[in-house]
Amino acid sequence: MTRAQARDNGTDRRLLLLVGLVVFAAAVATLVSVRLIEAGGLVTEKNLTRAGTITFLVAVAATVNVRIRIRATTHGVSWTDAASVIGLAVAPVPWVVIATGLGVAIARLIGRLPPIKLAFGVAKEMTLAAVGGLVLVAAGWSWPWSGPINRSLPALVLAYLTVVVLDEVLTFPVLAFATGTPIRKRFREQVDLRLASVFARFSVVLSTLLILRSNPTFLIVVPPLVLSLHLAYSSRLRSRAEREAWQRLARTTDALNVVDLDQVLTTAVTQATELFSADEVEIELREEEKVVRGVGGAITYSGPTGEPSAVQGSVLTSRLEGHDQTVDIGMLRLRFAGPVELSEREQYTLRTFASALCTAVRNAQAYAELARIAADHAYAATHDALTGLSNRRHLLDEGTAQLTTRHADGVTALVLIDLNHFKEVNDTLGHGAGDQVLIQVAGRLRDAARPDDLVARLGGDEFAVLLRGLPAPAVAAHRAEALLAALHDPLDLDGMRISVEASGGIAAAPATGGMAELLRRADVAMYQAKRAGQRTATYAPTRDTADLNRLTLGGELPRAVADHEFTVNFQPIVDLGSGQVVGAEALARWHHPTHGLIDPLRFLEAVERSGLLPAFAEAILDQALIAAGSWHDAGFDLPVSVNVSPRSLLDARFPGAVLARLRAHDLPPDRLVLELTETLTLSQLDVVDRVLSRLRDSGVRLALDDFGTGYSSLSLLSRIPVHELKIDRSFVTAMETAPEAAAVIRSTLDLGRSLDLTVVAEGVESEPQRRALWELGCAAGQGHLFARPLAAGALLAALQRGAGGRPGALARPLHDAGAVIRLPGRRGGGTRNRPAPPAATDARQP
Repeated sequence: MTRAQARDNGTDRRLLLLVGLVVFAAAVATLVSVRLIEAGGLVTEKNLTRAGTITFLVAVAATVNVRIRIRATTHGVSWTDAASVIGLAVAPVPWVVIATGLGVAIARLIGRLPPIKLAFGVAKEMTLAAVGGLVLVAAGWSWPWSGPINRSLPALVLAYLTVVVLDEVLTFPVLAFATGTPIRKRFREQVDLRLASVFARFSVVLSTLLILRSNPTFLIVVPPLVLSLHLAYSSRLRSRAEREAWQRLARTTDALNVVDLDQVLTTAVTQATELFSADEVEIELREEEKVVRGVGGAITYSGPTGEPSAVQGSVLTSRLEGHDQTVDIGMLRLRFAGPVELSEREQYTLRTFASALCTAVRNAQAYAELARIAADHAYAATHDALTGLSNRRHLLDEGTAQLTTRHADGVTALVLIDLNHFKEVNDTLGHGAGDQVLIQVAGRLRDAARPDDLVARLGGDEFAVLLRGLPAPAVAAHRAEALLAALHDPLDLDGMRISVEASGGIAAAPATGGMAELLRRADVAMYQAKRAGQRTATYAPTRDTADLNRLTLGGELPRAVADHEFTVNFQPIVDLGSGQVVGAEALARWHHPTHGLIDPLRFLEAVERSGLLPAFAEAILDQALIAAGSWHDAGFDLPVSVNVSPRSLLDARFPGAVLARLRAHDLPPDRLVLELTETLTLSQLDVVDRVLSRLRDSGVRLALDDFGTGYSSLSLLSRIPVHELKIDRSFVTAMETAPEAAAVIRSTLDLGRSLDLTVVAEGVESEPQRRALWELGCAAGQGHLFARPLAAGALLAALQRGAGGRPGALARPLHDAGAVIRLPGRRGGGTRNRPAPPAATDARQP
């Protein structure tokens, strides 16, 4: 049987022992009093009258009390001690003991107290009367009472204080055992008010005795005096109780203002126990299917619903539904070991507390949800969605942090791993199979790596492993071999066994350059391994394919971007039949202060690897859009084409940056054509699709550059929503001598007609090429026949000057206006998707 159950059944051993001792003492006092009355001849009419009067006074004093609830136990603060001391002063002690017992018994029976409370109340008051009488006897008190009051006062004070102290000594242990609260806590409560009550009651005792000495008829004023003092004490006690209750409620609701749900529940349970003086507080949350219980300021149970409570008795409940009563998240239960009825103030406090608890729980739940979402976003921002590995951003952040402490943590190295011929898996088996390959490769690398290593997917079929805390740089090669060996066994794809080969580049952390340089060196080593047909290669500066000159250029890239050394030239795109300019392609150039004009083939790869690609791309795009705006202002509304790096398409922020630049230059999106390289890795298209779709949906036009040079052209075209195809210059150059080249051009034009795409031929350098392309059905081209790449101003001057007196034209038309030309087949793939060039008169208009 639990302690709560024992207390509920009145069988707590300590409580019973203490009550038993008091009852025993009262029984002894009763027997002694009866023997003294019989032996001392105290049975007189006067003593019987006094005993009856004292019985009445004690009964009235015991009835008029202040009730205080402590948990399920109600304690009454009465004036019994005052009535007993008055009786002791005027009547023999044995009669006072008997009368006190009778008076208390009558009052307690009227109040219908439980037997144990009745027995303790009667026994305690009889014991107090007996002890007070003994103190008077020892002090020389005589009956009937005579003599001046000032001489009797010390004995009276001593007897009264003895009764009061003994009352405290007997009452508070019993009260503490009955309620299950510490004795010290019970004793400290309301000490000042109890002391004031002691002095008030003694003043009543003294006043009553003085009245009896002077004129007993004045006793009529004693009851009103007692009642007034009683009401004043009750009012002060009630006011203080309410004030402290509101203060506790305020402190409790303030303590609930935390964002951790467990802390909210713990605070609520522990604080509510004191706030409502409950034997147990229980909070049930429906959504979580969780229950939290507490007793005496401590959590006793926290777990799923269904576990019964150990406290059996009355239960007061309040829904956790907030002020608006629109939500119901659970239930607050106050358990008491016995019947309890809350006051009006306590009921309001319960509703207020339940509402505050509901708000605190909802706030904590909302904060937990926000924290979960933030954690998910933080994880998604640093991890690859397909494989769950770290992404490039996380690798760079972790690597940068690692390099700052490399002296303390040993050697840091990077292994860059690229799958060989992965493109064939996508083209042959589809992207689903390709994704499965990437997932299995990621799993093997993760298993082969050590706990301190960081495995990342950089994009496509490129992986990286950051090796930390190596004892020596040479150890990196052995670790890299182990990583590549993990990919040696064939992969199982739906019953098919597929072997995957990979190349790995190894680089130790450089003295300067940070993580970007470490990544570049590992990339260089990886390509060395591919060219040499080896599984791994370690970076060596002397074999860096970037050579010293290229390394120097790479180091100057930040300065070049900051100083605007990158410029843009434009090659016009011409209608092959009319010679009118229908667009222009932007071509980046680097005007180096020392080396002069540097070809893009020498610096574009370095730009992509340097981390400066976003800044470089924005600078080129800005110049291209400025040029298009200047042409438009001069009367030539020409779209401008800008080449896009595949790495830019892997950046989800790229579309937003492009659209922001268009808005900044006040150009409609269809004035911009983004040219995509056909060598874009197909395994990256799950990311690229979202970027390209947003650009296309915004009105930006897309072109597929160098079409026909790879075996995956048609696969790319089925996935990328382009508007335009550009025939590679190699086919145009060979079309006059190689039938295969002409066949590729012809099939490309047929494809363009069937898909309603614009087709542009690159590398047109002679009139025969121009005419042959036009006769095949290609209506647009660019090349040295019309113009070499020009600065924006030079191209505008050429447009204004025109050809043959026609502004906007760079070549004479192939046929005179109005001539009838008969061509085989149906023409197409022309410039119908590009805006028509302005008329000569329009070119002169502002």
